Amino acid sequence: MIARLRRIGLPYLLLLPALLLELLIHLIPMIVGIVMSFKQLTQFFIRDWGAAPWAGLDNYRIAVDFDAPVGEALLHSFWVTLCFTLLAVGLSWLLGTAAAILMQDAFRGRGFLRAIFLVPYALPVYAAVITWSFMFQRDTGLINHVIHDQLHLTSERSFWLIGDNSFTALVTVSVWRSWPFAFLCLMAGLQNIPRELYEAASMDGAGVWQQIRRITLPSLRPVNQVLVLVLFLWTFNDFNTPYVLFGRSAPEAADLISIHIYQSSFVTWNFGAGSAMSVLLLLFLLFVTATYLLITSRRKGPADA
Repeated sequence: MIARLRRIGLPYLLLLPALLLELLIHLIPMIVGIVMSFKQLTQFFIRDWGAAPWAGLDNYRIAVDFDAPVGEALLHSFWVTLCFTLLAVGLSWLLGTAAAILMQDAFRGRGFLRAIFLVPYALPVYAAVITWSFMFQRDTGLINHVIHDQLHLTSERSFWLIGDNSFTALVTVSVWRSWPFAFLCLMAGLQNIPRELYEAASMDGAGVWQQIRRITLPSLRPVNQVLVLVLFLWTFNDFNTPYVLFGRSAPEAADLISIHIYQSSFVTWNFGAGSAMSVLLLLFLLFVTATYLLITSRRKGPADA
């Protein structure tokens, strides 16, 4: 009996350190943030935030009042973040899929190209984004040197880190960092597709595009279901890239919701409003995740079940 209890309890005992760390790092701060969202927590109560007066749902009402300046700015940031996420995720998935398909067949130098493709994913985010920020400089950056000085595509050097071009710069850096992860996942998924399927399709007269459409993409559907969701959540929540690229105050065209919440909390010192915005962001992402999983689970055919 004792041996059986030890055998049953051993897996839970091994999982206990991970559960404790998850509790300390994620769950407890999340609960504290939810409590803070119901308080009038400003710079006057930083020493003892528990003494901040109770605000109820006032912080949430201010955040969702889209006719007022605070709500209007938050709504603008949400739409910018949504457009940025859809564009970055779509391009990352497209580049990752194309590269994974090209790397599927053996050829000389394939291992070297695979290693090169994974460099953006392996680099530390701060080192990579700081390098891009130097490249986007107007007078000394490599981007303007190539586009304006070498290719003569523009009449003058462009500002990439301010104004409307900041959105393009942000998408470029995000795609550069994210597509190797898509490439890695899809390349692993392609290894599970039997080569006999392509050989049979080729004998039947199917071209390359027909093989990709009829064999590759349907076979990669389980991988894509998880990959697209993970990329969406990572990109929508991304704070490091815009913060390192633009600093504490991002341009209006690249005002992602993560930076907007940071400014509401640590620049204006209104932690109650910032916490309320964070909770609303959490609820939105939970809704998107649940809806996405529900839709993808209903689309599974008999062969996928």
